[in-house]
Amino acid sequence: MTAAIDIFLILHFIGLAAIIGTYMTVAMRGVPQVLPGMMHGAFLQLVSGLALVGLNEANDADLNHTKVGVKLVIAIVITVLAVIGVRKVKEENEGTSGGAGALATASSTATLAHAIGALAIANVIIAVVW
Repeated sequence: MTAAIDIFLILHFIGLAAIIGTYMTVAMRGVPQVLPGMMHGAFLQLVSGLALVGLNEANDADLNHTKVGVKLVIAIVITVLAVIGVRKVKEENEGTSGGAGALATASSTATLAHAIGALAIANVIIAVVW
């Protein structure tokens, strides 16, 4: 059981790195937009987080269900925003000449990207401080 928990915890951290790493990359370029890496990281975080809760419950661990609930709501919001943002970027790129300059122009998903980054960082803070 401990090995499964460790594996899902590692996957959870990889999902976190995908969300925040992708966000920081596009934010530093000056043209924040939602990229597929954010969405894939959000899905990985959501699935691995649920698996961690289930495995820890099965292992009779003492969980703070309020904290888990708050983090779950934030993870769902991040996932929804990422899916919306990726679809919106895809639609924008289909309207341009092949999407070659996707990062060259201001993106209409900049607000979504900032929200995703801020919520992911908030989830880290909740995980560590609470």
